[in-house]
Amino acid sequence: MLYRTLLIVLFPFLAFSQDSLLDEIDTDSLENQKTIAVFKGLKIVNFESTKLVAKNEFTFVVAHRFGSIENGFDTFFGLDDAVTRLNFIYGISDAFNISVSRSSYQKIYESAIKYRLVSQHDNGFPFTIVGYNSILVNTALEKDNLPKLEFKHRLGYTVQLLASRKINHNLSLEIAPTFFHDNFVQFDEQDNSQFALGFGGRYKLASRWSLNVDYGWHLNRASNSPFKNPLSIGVDLETGGHVFQMHFTNAQPMNTNGFLGQSTGDWSDGNIYFGFNLSRVF
Repeated sequence: MLYRTLLIVLFPFLAFSQDSLLDEIDTDSLENQKTIAVFKGLKIVNFESTKLVAKNEFTFVVAHRFGSIENGFDTFFGLDDAVTRLNFIYGISDAFNISVSRSSYQKIYESAIKYRLVSQHDNGFPFTIVGYNSILVNTALEKDNLPKLEFKHRLGYTVQLLASRKINHNLSLEIAPTFFHDNFVQFDEQDNSQFALGFGGRYKLASRWSLNVDYGWHLNRASNSPFKNPLSIGVDLETGGHVFQMHFTNAQPMNTNGFLGQSTGDWSDGNIYFGFNLSRVF
């Protein structure tokens, strides 16, 4: 069902290729030495995009994810169960970023690096390729519940290769092969080392608006796992120095290991979460 939903959502993107006028900040030619504005947000929805913070630029991202809307007024459509992630990103260079974050979901602290390997149209290359690596610490695990708990069990790791292509002035697509490892998994039958393939896209609706979609296909999920593949749909609004992203998703966790390995929502049951990412450049 999720695969069909993804195809239905992406079909209009592939069907319309007519270019529209771009505002000044998005003016570029696909024949330029480097293709710019592949994505405006640092994330598509859940997945990292191939956009990086510029050299000496400091960006602060507030990500908020409400609880499931399926409980209606009992939880005020998820307001009572909201989680927040604060992410601080700095550009060491135009092609290398470092970041640290803290999420209230499982009280996770995470540090990451993001680095561009090649840009679209560098010497005729057809894609932008970016690497992303992170390490996280789950501080919510308690020794009272896990008597054999050691610090190493709190750790998780992510390695991603992000490959994007700007098809035309309106449409950008990305694929994200992902390896992630949790030293402690919540479902005993799940392998600690896990693999996924992410898909995402951005379609520009107006000078400052775009429609974004991403989906994560978990490749070695345990057969009887209660967790689901994450599907997310949202819009981006660019206003001056920041990008405001609003979205619906079946994944409440916002760290890569979380939304790929621990998504519990189900679109067919209405068990989905509303959220937003607010990015501010300093």
